[in-house]
Amino acid sequence: MSGPAVIRIKPYHYTHVLDNNKNVTRVEVGPQTFTRQDHEQLVSGPDAMIMIPPRHYCIIQNPVARDEKGKPVTDHLGQTKIRHGDEEIRFEQEPFPLYPGEKLYGKVSPLQVVAPNTALRLRCIRDFKDDKNDRVAGDEWLFEGPGTYIPRVELQVVEIVKAIIIKPNQALKLRARKEFTDKSGVKRRAGEEWLVREVGAYLPNVEEEVVQTLSAYVLTDKKAIHLQATKTFTDVFGKERKAGEEWLVTIDDAETHIPDVYENVIGEVKITTLTSRQYAVVLDPVGEDGKPQMGRRVLKKGEAVFFLRPGERLESGIQSVHVLDSDEALLLRAREAFKDESTERKPGDRWMIYGPCDYVPPVQVEILEKRKAIALDENEGIYIRDLKTGKVRSVSGQTYMLSPYEELWEKDLPS
Repeated sequence: MSGPAVIRIKPYHYTHVLDNNKNVTRVEVGPQTFTRQDHEQLVSGPDAMIMIPPRHYCIIQNPVARDEKGKPVTDHLGQTKIRHGDEEIRFEQEPFPLYPGEKLYGKVSPLQVVAPNTALRLRCIRDFKDDKNDRVAGDEWLFEGPGTYIPRVELQVVEIVKAIIIKPNQALKLRARKEFTDKSGVKRRAGEEWLVREVGAYLPNVEEEVVQTLSAYVLTDKKAIHLQATKTFTDVFGKERKAGEEWLVTIDDAETHIPDVYENVIGEVKITTLTSRQYAVVLDPVGEDGKPQMGRRVLKKGEAVFFLRPGERLESGIQSVHVLDSDEALLLRAREAFKDESTERKPGDRWMIYGPCDYVPPVQVEILEKRKAIALDENEGIYIRDLKTGKVRSVSGQTYMLSPYEELWEKDLPS
């Protein structure tokens, strides 16, 4: 059916008419009263023109080809040429008709407004040149807000990226997807990890992958954290740490600490407290250079508070001060040569400290045993052997304290 002979086309409407003689379809635009000839056929319409209000756009598939002045290009038969398989994005303009072959993809849509602290992740799907750079298919970058995004047929919106809020005592752990230069001007290699510690909103770049948000450890007078370096690096305090090195971060260093990407948290360390009646011996103490002094021993007397550094340990834990009564004594032996007040002691020397007194042994001294004076009646006695000579003698009817080189000797009696 060819349709009515007289077609009244309203303003801002159009229709497609096919000339059967030339097999060419043309556009008739209103307002007009169109009289159809016998060799002409009404293909579609009348249809309303496409109207794009301000801050809107639409996508046209198979758009018509245009010359330098923006007018449609036709062939020698008068048929408008179209770019098959291509697309064109049109913005605010006067109402326009669709030429034969053109299609409206979707509907007229408002331009996308990008809010502050958000961005659009864009991907280039065909090569083109923008105002600053030559873009290659596969490139990705961010269009950061606030702003209005103007779409292009060469671009695809991958996702909406929202900024991550970094609160006080928090940090953002990032990983590089590929080699690039970050916002601070630091060159990053693929797979490298680092921390962003600045408080506020942070918008990750397309080359950055968010690993996790880290919270700081709060340090107090009674708590420290034990760290280990996974590789050689310089920490936030400006100290170079070797791979495998262990150290403590205390409140003297900082009130809070966020472990770096190359810091492994071994655990929390509680403070060691000594009262005025206690002491402790620390084995393998850490020196001023931060390195353990293997084989050394350090005496800590109360009152004192301290943290055990990595590698340090207490010998026999926290010990109480030795309190001697008037009839008690401690048998001592020198571990190494040292000067005991005015007396020179050699390794293996034995001597005794007599009460009443308080005694804390220095690290060069070993306590063998605690002795007490033996009270003997007139009819009571003991045998004593001299460790140097081997002689045995008897003592009776008195209160006797063994000397450093004496011991009690048991005599076997016949049954």
